[in-house]
Amino acid sequence: MLTKSTPEALTVEQLLFQGQPCLKLQHACGDHVLVALHGAHVLSWVSAGQEQLYLSPKSTFDGHSAIRGGVPICFPQFNQRGPLPKHGFARNLRWHPYLHPYQQQQTHQLAYLEDEWTCLSLRIETSPETRSYWDQAFELILTVQLQPSTLQLKLSLRNAGTTALTFTGALHTYLRVDDIGATRLLGLEGQPVWDAVRDCHEYGPSTLYFEGEFDRVFEASAKPLQLLDGERRLQIEQSQSLAHTVVWNPGSVRCASLPDMTADGWKQMLCVEAAQVLTSIALAGGQTWQGWQRLRVL
Repeated sequence: MLTKSTPEALTVEQLLFQGQPCLKLQHACGDHVLVALHGAHVLSWVSAGQEQLYLSPKSTFDGHSAIRGGVPICFPQFNQRGPLPKHGFARNLRWHPYLHPYQQQQTHQLAYLEDEWTCLSLRIETSPETRSYWDQAFELILTVQLQPSTLQLKLSLRNAGTTALTFTGALHTYLRVDDIGATRLLGLEGQPVWDAVRDCHEYGPSTLYFEGEFDRVFEASAKPLQLLDGERRLQIEQSQSLAHTVVWNPGSVRCASLPDMTADGWKQMLCVEAAQVLTSIALAGGQTWQGWQRLRVL
C-alpha cells in the first residue's frame, strides 16, 4: 500500500556515474542504492557502510552495452536459450523513472513509501526499438525497495496486447565476496539442479563451495539461502513466481576470456540469481506477473 511521506524521509539524487545518468535512492538509515537508467541496472547497494554488490572495474559504460556486475535484468530471454540477443534486450536499453498514480496526484517525487519500504520505480514499454527484437506489447517495471539492511528488487510485467506472450529471464545479481575460495552458500540442499559445466542433473548438497568454473541452475528453494563470506552473512530470498536459482562464478580460466572482467575478478564475486530458465512463463493478453529477489544483511 502506498503511504504518504515527508520529504526528509525520501532522498533521490540524480547524478552521473561513469558518464551514465543514474538515480541514487537513500533510506533514512543511511543505506543507499545506485541505479543506472541504462538497463535499470542496479550498480551499487551500500548497507551497514559496506558495498554488497560486485561491479567489475572493467565494465563498459557506453549506454548501449550490457554492464558487468551489479544486477542486470535479463528479459525476455535468459542467456542464449532463444532467438533474441543473449539475455534479451532489457539490460541494453534506456529505462525511464515511473511515477505511480499516487505520486502523480500527491507528491511528484521520484521516491515513495510503500508499506514500510522506501521505493523507486523505472519502466520500459513497447517501442519501435523493442518491436525490432520482440513483437509483443508489454510494460515492465522495476521497483527498487529499501529497508534497513534489506534490498528488494521487484519486476512487474503487464501483457499490454491481446495475444499471449512467453518469457524467461532473471535478476542476475552479482554479490561481492572477499574470497570466493572461502565463500559458502547454504539452503539449496536436496534441490534438483542442472550443472551446466558438466551437463548433468543431480541434487544440491548441504553446502556449496566454489573452486573453478561453477554454473548451476537449481529448482528454487522455498526457504531463504545464506551466503557466508568471512564474518559477513547475507540472506537471499526470491518469489515463488521465479522457479529457478542460478549460481555462477566463471573461475579463473573463463574469467580470463571475459574482456570486461579483471583477471582476478572471479575471486571477488558470486552470482545468485532469481531466475526463470528451464521453462517459460506464459502471460495472456491483459494479465500481469510479478517476481522479486530480497537481500538482507544479517
